[in-house]
Formats: sequence, structure tokens, C-alpha cells
Amino acid sequence: MDFRPFVRDIVDFPENGVVFKDITPLLKSPEALKAACDTLHGLIGELKIDKVVGVDSRGFIFAPMLASKLGAGFVPIRKAGKLPYKTNSESYDLEYGSGTLEIHTDAILKGEKVLVHDDVLATGGTAKAVCKLVESLGGEVVQCNFLIELTFLNGSDQLKGYQTEALLKY
Repeated sequence: MDFRPFVRDIVDFPENGVVFKDITPLLKSPEALKAACDTLHGLIGELKIDKVVGVDSRGFIFAPMLASKLGAGFVPIRKAGKLPYKTNSESYDLEYGSGTLEIHTDAILKGEKVLVHDDVLATGGTAKAVCKLVESLGGEVVQCNFLIELTFLNGSDQLKGYQTEALLKY
């Protein structure tokens, strides 16, 4: 399926100079949603996955679906202050700001194979922070999986040493 018609550009969002890739048209189409999930699953191949990490907030859309298909657990990575239990945290820079992400300290066990999923790979700061969080708990990141990669921002440079896959590349 050609997914490009289901992604629209929103100019100057969330601030001037940014062209936001809006995936809500894809999400509202049952056929495109299912096909995107199936295709993302196909990008994983034969990798053994124990946990799928989804990044706040749009990573929460496909990550649980992928976890279900893989027979794996789902782990939410949230913005600082949103998780109720003990956490590890990691700060990061992104295309138009910075932030801090957190993971529960008991979310991943030492040696577990982890798939990191987010909607967009832009500058790579968020994904790199997530990988550090997974590794801080002893998990092994086996793939970073994205709906969209903005190749012109060179985010994959931040993820050298990790296998990365994306459904769409711009």
C-alpha cells in the first residue's frame, strides 16, 4: 500500500519553520491503519522481541499493536513526571527543543530483547535517549522501528550501532 496519501504536511507546526508530518489521516482509515501495522511488523523480520517500547505519545499507537502481534510486552516511555512508579530518566534534544523521558525501573529485565518504536525519526535525539533508557535497565535494543524517517535531518546518525527501519522516508 502507498502510505504517502495518508500523511499530510502541516506547515509551521508546532512552531515556525517546522513541517509536521500528520498521521491522523492514516489512523482514521481502517485499511491504512491495519496495513501500516502489518508492514511495520514485517520490518522486524525474525528478530526475537521480549518488549516493545513506545515513545510518548504517538509511539503509543503502533507499539502496543506490534507487541500484541509479537507476543511481547509493551513498555511506555513517557515525558518526565507522567509515570507513577520509580523511574530512570534521560534528557535529549530534538528538532525544535529539548526534554526528558522516563521509564519505570522495573519495565525491562536484564538481557531482554527490545524493539523501540516511535512515529517519526527526525534528529534522532529522542530515539537515542530511549535506547539509553532501555540499556540503563540491562535491555538490548535489537531494532529502532519508525513509521516515518525524515532523512534530511540525519537522525540515523545518532543511532549508529542500532538497526533502524522506517515505513516511509522523506
